[in-house]
Amino acid sequence: MIRCLVLILSLLMLVFSIPAFASKHRAIAQHQDIALIKNAIENFLYNNTATLSGQVIVNVGQIDRHLALPQCPHLEPFVPTGGRLWGKTSIGVRCDSQVATWTIYVQTEIIVMTNVLHIARPVAVGQTIAYEDIAPQNVNLTQMPEGIFTDVAQVIGKVATTNLTAGQPLRPQMLRAPYVVMRGQTVNLVVQGRGFSIRSEGQALADAAEGQVVQVRNKSGRIMSGLARTNSIVEIQP
Repeated sequence: MIRCLVLILSLLMLVFSIPAFASKHRAIAQHQDIALIKNAIENFLYNNTATLSGQVIVNVGQIDRHLALPQCPHLEPFVPTGGRLWGKTSIGVRCDSQVATWTIYVQTEIIVMTNVLHIARPVAVGQTIAYEDIAPQNVNLTQMPEGIFTDVAQVIGKVATTNLTAGQPLRPQMLRAPYVVMRGQTVNLVVQGRGFSIRSEGQALADAAEGQVVQVRNKSGRIMSGLARTNSIVEIQP
């Protein structure tokens, strides 16, 4: 009799526990899967950095797995106001639907590995940069200064504006275009207009690279401004 009573009680407990277990399972299932949030952020970042030059690596920060967010039918990652898809940044993920409304922010890092031009050997001020003077190094571009050089064509033939030591990354302020007109040099002044061209000589009052404005004193002593061109030409606008 006792054994029969114990069996009946066990069956009753099992019957009542099944709905409770099912209810708890449904509640868990209605919470947003954290892994899906991470995947949404990764896809968003890779899709929006596809045009960057170099190998893009995305690291999504840890998301609190105890976060009990309502399940969202459509996750929408976005860049917060003032943010940018570069280096260490914060990415927002929001849910704005009839069943759930919430927003969270996740720390991320965008790494862009690419070849950055560095000085291979000491270069003196005034020296023209040759291929032997530079060496590419594969680095994280997001940790480098703005305007860093990655294209060899941008630096070959340029002139050092200061002494450069081996290992330095090349930056725009370290280089200048070569001068095509030198201070004190006799230049050809060319004035061109519709249907006419006038040429005369003058003396350059400053050094100037191609396309830079330079002042010139003509034979009569008048000072004029024009654009420096190759072959000792200064182009005067009529």
